[in-house]
Amino acid sequence: MTTEIVLVLLITVIAMVLFITEKVRYDGIGLLVLASLTLFGLVTPSQALSGFSNEATITIASMFILAAALENTGALNGFNRLFSYIKSPWAFYLTLFGVLAIIAPFVNNTAVVAVFIPIVISASLKVGLAPSKTLIPLSYVSQMAGVMTLIGTSTNLIVNSVAKEQGFRGFSMFEFLPLGAICFVAGCLYLITIGRRILPDVKSSDLFNLYDFGHYVTELYITDDSSLVDTSFSEAGISQDYSIYLIEVRRDGEKIASPRSSELEPGDILLVRGRWDDIRQLTDDKKLKVNNQLQRGKQVPEGVKWSLAEIMIAPNSRAIGRSMVLFNRTWKYNSLIMGIQRRGNIIRSQLEDIRLQVGDIILLAIPEDDLNALQKDKHVILLSQREARNRAKKWKSLVSLAIMAGVIATAAFGLVPIAISALVGALLLTLIGCIGADEVYERVDWTIIMLMAGLMPLGIAMNETGAAEFIISNTLGYFEQFGPHVMLAILYIMALILGEMMSNSAAAVLLTPLAMSTAKLLGADPTPFLIAVTFSASTSFITPIGYQTNTMVYAAGGYKFTDFVKVGVPLNLIFWILGVIFIPYFWPFYG
Repeated sequence: MTTEIVLVLLITVIAMVLFITEKVRYDGIGLLVLASLTLFGLVTPSQALSGFSNEATITIASMFILAAALENTGALNGFNRLFSYIKSPWAFYLTLFGVLAIIAPFVNNTAVVAVFIPIVISASLKVGLAPSKTLIPLSYVSQMAGVMTLIGTSTNLIVNSVAKEQGFRGFSMFEFLPLGAICFVAGCLYLITIGRRILPDVKSSDLFNLYDFGHYVTELYITDDSSLVDTSFSEAGISQDYSIYLIEVRRDGEKIASPRSSELEPGDILLVRGRWDDIRQLTDDKKLKVNNQLQRGKQVPEGVKWSLAEIMIAPNSRAIGRSMVLFNRTWKYNSLIMGIQRRGNIIRSQLEDIRLQVGDIILLAIPEDDLNALQKDKHVILLSQREARNRAKKWKSLVSLAIMAGVIATAAFGLVPIAISALVGALLLTLIGCIGADEVYERVDWTIIMLMAGLMPLGIAMNETGAAEFIISNTLGYFEQFGPHVMLAILYIMALILGEMMSNSAAAVLLTPLAMSTAKLLGADPTPFLIAVTFSASTSFITPIGYQTNTMVYAAGGYKFTDFVKVGVPLNLIFWILGVIFIPYFWPFYG
């Protein structure tokens, strides 16, 4: 073992520990890896910076822009009308899976799930399904469909790019389709049969009508002329008449010991929970006001037409960890925070002390003119899309679809590289006005871009120093006698475990050199081993943190962590078995 191999392995282990413990942001870890490799002389300066100009990096950044343009122009809004015609659970599942099979292979999974969360919740309730029966399938099927094409997920592009740098021929646009289609059909059959029975049936009574997007914790201020003055919450019969639950009462900043039986005074702050329509009726009847403490230091315009909007804090949002006061003060919209709900948990502290988490749903009063801008903000997911009227011209939605189709077609037929076609498509959509020039920078997830650019040199270092061959010789090499099928099965499991524990992109970068070295050890074609890494790292079903779409539905669906384990483990085992059987069939080890 050389000094260079030791250094590469040490950097790799430290990076994996940081990924698993989440002590440092993902993009920060990528840059730390890049800097370490350069300082120790394990890569040249040009190799260290090659990730920023890599084909995969350019393609993924461009695909973010293409997906944002489709969302801006309302090109995907027609599916909302399609789901309105569905009358039965079976028709719902078949329609959902069919729509995702068309869209998810070409549009960023996160954008697809963000658009479909409110659609799926609304449509599932109409056909008598609890949304807990449909949101995990939304996430899983979007992943299964995404793995069918080269551009379906960032992981596919990363594996392709890293492998090409090591001499691999590269994958075509639809090379993954045969195996992807088989896994897609098998996965869908599992989800509508066994998986549907395993999925929790979270009724509205269990989570206080979580899926109605109406139950919020909010603060009400008792005015001088309120009829609640000199009476108690219980005596006034608020719970019976308005179905509103009193959490606590604060007077001069202090909690009252017996909030329901104590006489109320002007200036008391009531922390209550209930449907927003009921809370609004209570404020009108009893002359109460929504507490405005969260608006401190922020000027709210007068004379504008207000609308209510429900937003969910998205994964990787800058709002995560911030207090409600700081969030609203730095929030760029002229909004008023009316209430909050947190994945079925009743918040019992005053709102200004709450630190936001992924999946928190906030009720905002916002000027109607700001709704379209709010819909485009990548840090939040607008759940009440019915409030946001997309004013984009119809021709723009058609043009955006046509350009997206052109990007796919030109790359599929090999006319131009995918990075160039995606970049040109993004530029055309910007020039046409389907997405604003400033918005382009806002809609790209720079965390993923920086992570990829930082980790790409690690793949180069593992290959050039011999670290990848050393790892394989001392791990998978012991199973060489059992043949390539066993080696393939073990490599698939390694990718699956790493993908669940850390970023999918990071797992892809780490394991692609190992896949190439495995093939070299066996004297086999590297294609089947690279396919195994791609499929395994791109389909994370076991935990809610394994993939961004899982995190999004975990927050919106009131799931428990174990729900993903129960449903995801059998599905990953199905994919593993199908992969071991069909990968060598479509891509033989020895050609």
